[in-house]
Amino acid sequence: MANNAPPRWDRKMQQRLARGEAAALGELYDRFASLVHSQAHRMLDDENAADLVTREVFGYVWENPDAYDPKQGSMRSWVARLTHRQSVQRLRSTATATATTSTYEDAEDGEVRADPAALEDRVRRATAAARADYIVASMPAPLRAALELAYIQRRDYRQTAADLGVTEDEARRRLRLGLQLLSTAHTRPLEGSSPPGYGRRP
Repeated sequence: MANNAPPRWDRKMQQRLARGEAAALGELYDRFASLVHSQAHRMLDDENAADLVTREVFGYVWENPDAYDPKQGSMRSWVARLTHRQSVQRLRSTATATATTSTYEDAEDGEVRADPAALEDRVRRATAAARADYIVASMPAPLRAALELAYIQRRDYRQTAADLGVTEDEARRRLRLGLQLLSTAHTRPLEGSSPPGYGRRP
């Protein structure tokens, strides 16, 4: 990218968090809590677990504001990466701690463990679903509105155009672009899921 500098809001937010401003954490929470919770819920399919991940993510941000590296992207994408990491850790620890429908029995000690292949498949599918949610949430409002009308409210492109007050060609263009963005959810990992400096455990 020509300009890797984060938005002014991101830089100021990091500075305020580093100074220990509780109001800054509240503002950050208001801005990103729904994103964090929905992403965690999408991966874990559990309301209580999503609540825990949400608390863990914002707790980590509060205690480690300097862990955010503006050179690696926006604060929004950093928070999304933290959510992804925490969700994957919880998914793996839960699967290891409890017997699931996909288990095998160790021949030597009789211990029941989660099937590693089934667990990794679940992690991959949950990651793709969470990435799709993140992409939709991060889309410009016109693209997001077109996709919601077409795929949630089941409007065809003519009805979508009428609801949005745009031409049919414009409605088709928005839907096509939105679908192109969504298609990357299954071909790429969550944005920057493991860049340098973000591999540390919280």
